Amino acid sequence: MEIDRTGLAAFLRRRRELLQPEDVGLLRGQRRRTSGLRREEVAALCHMSTDYYARLERERGPQPSEPMIASMAQGLHLSLDERDHLFRLAGHNPPVRGAVSQHVGPGLLRILDRLADTPAEIVTELGETLRQTPLGVALTGDTTRFTGPERSIGYRWFTLPPTRALYAPEDHALLSRMFTSGLRQVATLRGPDSRAAHYADLLLERSEEFRSLWDTHEVGVRPAQVKRFLHPEVGPLELNCQSLLDPDQSHHLLVYTATPGTESHDKLGLLSVIGTQTVG
Repeated sequence: MEIDRTGLAAFLRRRRELLQPEDVGLLRGQRRRTSGLRREEVAALCHMSTDYYARLERERGPQPSEPMIASMAQGLHLSLDERDHLFRLAGHNPPVRGAVSQHVGPGLLRILDRLADTPAEIVTELGETLRQTPLGVALTGDTTRFTGPERSIGYRWFTLPPTRALYAPEDHALLSRMFTSGLRQVATLRGPDSRAAHYADLLLERSEEFRSLWDTHEVGVRPAQVKRFLHPEVGPLELNCQSLLDPDQSHHLLVYTATPGTESHDKLGLLSVIGTQTVG
């Protein structure tokens, strides 16, 4: 496939003009004259230089790579159909859809952008973090930084001991059962050639605890209604976790809240002041 520079430039300009600051979690200044986002704002959302993005809108520059197109599709809050269209304009075949997709739907992104003062994250069905709010990073650390199987919290739970330090010790046994149960269900759903099945094979080799739990064939283990964290800066936290599912992508938006008037609520306020810490 060849790049359609004219079509690509026109599509990028139109999508940028349609996006409003509040759509992506930005404040609308009183002196804003553009009808949509500025080029520098879109470039920042897409994790690229303003010059690089501007050249694409002017039908110039090298052909964008697939990772670059994926970053633009996410930054512009494109739907799956729009993402696929963008890939084809850039001369690439679109990525696969479904559970293995890393593209977060615009609906979940719009909600996440409005939760700047709340710990929240978007995760895959394998517990791989795709996006976090700033307070989400402050709570659990930057869990988007992991690569390979370690992107999955269930995999890290059995292979990276520091992962457990963030959770109350009395909850560890339930969490071990929950991660094992969840992985079994996803592996069965997606089949023996899936990433879930691969993770299970790796854990069977590397974790005696996982092997023991896997042999029980337990499914349907649910998390407790209240999650108990042990934060290195603010100490114990008891948080409720609400989940919103995007069924097309099997992505979950997880939002953590504390009951007003409780010590945990006050600690969340303190955590927002302290800012992000390197934990987890």
